[in-house]
Amino acid sequence: MNRLIILTISVFSALNVFAQGPPIFTETPILLGLDGGGMRTFGRFIVKENATVYVQPLAIPYNLGSKTQIGIAGRFININPNNFESVSGFGDLTFFLKQQLYQKDGKGKTFRIIAKLDQVFPIGKTSSIPSIGSDSWQSQLSLVTGYVTLKYGIYGQVGYNITSNGLPDNLIYNAAFVYPLLPQEYPPNQLNLNIGINGNFFTDVNSNTILASGGIQWITSKTALFEAGLQIPIVEEVPEAQKTNYVLTFGTRILIF
Repeated sequence: MNRLIILTISVFSALNVFAQGPPIFTETPILLGLDGGGMRTFGRFIVKENATVYVQPLAIPYNLGSKTQIGIAGRFININPNNFESVSGFGDLTFFLKQQLYQKDGKGKTFRIIAKLDQVFPIGKTSSIPSIGSDSWQSQLSLVTGYVTLKYGIYGQVGYNITSNGLPDNLIYNAAFVYPLLPQEYPPNQLNLNIGINGNFFTDVNSNTILASGGIQWITSKTALFEAGLQIPIVEEVPEAQKTNYVLTFGTRILIF
């Protein structure tokens, strides 16, 4: 009976800590419920000057205890270049590891820090034009922080991505603010407003990309949520033909035990 109570509290607080879900475009330091597994899948339309790209990722995380999480993420990609035939296939595979470094809880609030490692395995198809895979081994280490209260959540991420095969290394920096739009209730039925910034600085070529993001998240129960968001470039130092017009994302997250 005690374990059932602990499990119920863990599920609720993992997906809906203080009536908030994880940010849409920024990592969260809040891990899944006790000994839990989950799934996240979402569609992403990337509209560029010279092509339209659709990406369908699937991420499966699993907790190893209360402070450690591992997982894999794969993606199906379809690229429709202007005036050329479309190309589709499975992209690179990513293994990730999250380790909690710090946690301080107070009345109606929590502050947490985790370290996250992403290792990309370049298994995506590279024989097509344009290429589906990156043809590059990539290792990214980042710190993720989150301060969540009853009224709002503030999240941040800073990391460095090391690449191979001549691709430029890059520094990533993300920030998000999550604000609940409805009064808290249990079982959860919550709308959350997400706003944020997502940036990449490519160190080898001294170029920068910054996207402003916004979205809505609907938490329908203690184990599921739905989300949709829009990203618009505000700084994009790339050739004109490769510039992004906007990125549209919609998807779901589900806890599975």
